[in-house]
Amino acid sequence: MSVETNIPELHPETLAIRAGRETSEYREHSQSLHLTSSFTYESAEQAAAMFLGEIEGYTYSRFTNPTVTAFQQRLAVMEGAERAIATSSGMAAIQATMLTLLKAGDHIVSSQSLFGSTTNLFSGLLAKFGVETSFVDATDLAAWQAAVKPNTKVFFLETPSNPLTEVADIAAVADIAHAHGALLVVDNCFCSPALQQPIKLGADLVVHSATKYLDGHGRVLGGAVVGGDALIEQVYLHVRTAGPTLAPFNAWVLLSGLETLHLRMEKQSTNALELAKWLEAHPAVEKVFYPGLPSHPQHELALRQQKSGGAVVSFVVKGGRAAAWKVVDGVQVISRTANLGDVKSTITHPASTTHARVAPEVRLKAGIEEGLIRVAVGLEYAGDLKTDLARGLS
Repeated sequence: MSVETNIPELHPETLAIRAGRETSEYREHSQSLHLTSSFTYESAEQAAAMFLGEIEGYTYSRFTNPTVTAFQQRLAVMEGAERAIATSSGMAAIQATMLTLLKAGDHIVSSQSLFGSTTNLFSGLLAKFGVETSFVDATDLAAWQAAVKPNTKVFFLETPSNPLTEVADIAAVADIAHAHGALLVVDNCFCSPALQQPIKLGADLVVHSATKYLDGHGRVLGGAVVGGDALIEQVYLHVRTAGPTLAPFNAWVLLSGLETLHLRMEKQSTNALELAKWLEAHPAVEKVFYPGLPSHPQHELALRQQKSGGAVVSFVVKGGRAAAWKVVDGVQVISRTANLGDVKSTITHPASTTHARVAPEVRLKAGIEEGLIRVAVGLEYAGDLKTDLARGLS
C-alpha cells in the first residue's frame, strides 16, 4: 500500500477529497474497499514483527484495515489533529473514550444539554462502574469551575448541543479543564470539521457520530475519536481489545461522504438560517434555537467559533406535545426520523424520541420542553420546507 502525501498548505476542501487516500499496486483512482477479515504474511518472522508493532502492516481487520486507515487519516487531517481512531458508532466512540480515560472513583464534568444516549451512558453505565458525573450549564463558565473536584479527570462538552443548539466557549472551557489537570473531550457532531475544529481551540479529543454529517446520506453507522497521537494510541488499544471497530465497508462509504462534506454543510446551513428566520416570525412558534440568528444567546460566540450556524434548527410551538405532534404528523416532505445530518431534512419530537429515556426532571432542566421540535435541515429547496412545516403550524 502507498499513502498519498498530505500537503499541509492545501485548502481544507481539497484535503477532504485528497488526504489519506491509500492505493494498492493497481493505483486505483477511487479508494479501494478491502473486505477481508485478516491478512497474510511472507513469513512467520514478518507476522511476529507486525503483531509486536515492530514493522507496519495489516494483520486483522478488527484493528488494521487499509480502507479504515484511509478514513482515519483523512478525518484527522480535516480536524487539524495528529491521529484518529474509527469506531462502529458515535456512542461507541464516546464509550471507548470514557473507558480509556477513566476508572472507578473518577469524576466527569459534563454539559447538561446532551444527546439522550450520552446522558444515559454517563448516568447509567459509567455510574455503575463507579464514575461520577456532574452536569452543568455549558454556557456558564463559573458552573464548570465550581463543579471541579479533586478526582475530576474529564470535561465533556457537546457544542452546539442537541437539540437546543447551545454554544459553549471551547477555548475557555479547555482552559478551566487544563488548569485542574483534566482533559477536554468535545462532541463535534453538529458542526463537523467543515464548520468547527475544536482541537485548534484547545480540546484534547474530539468525538464524532460519523453516521450524521460525515456520511450525510443516512447509509451507514460509524464513529471516530480524534486528537493527539499519545491519547489516540490509548483509545486505539482499548478499541483493539474491546472490538467496537468500524467495518471496512462503512469506512469506504464514509470516505465518499467526507468528499462532499463542505459543500453539503454550506448549503444546509444556508437553508437552516432561512428556515430559522421564517419560524421566528411565525405566530404559532414561541421561540427558535439557532446559532445563526442574532436572537440566539451565543450568537456572537458562534460567529467566532463556527463558520456558520450549522444545519439544526429547534423550535418550541405553542400548545405543548399535542401541537408539536401535529407539526410532526403534518409533514409530507420532511422525513419523520430521529436521525440527523442527511441531505434529506428530518424532524423529530425530542421529548418522546431522542430524550424519551431521560428522566422527565432531567429533560426539563436541560430545556427539553414538550412543545420542542428539532429539524435537521437538508438540501431541499427551502421554500418547500417552509410549506411543509406550515401544514402543521397553521
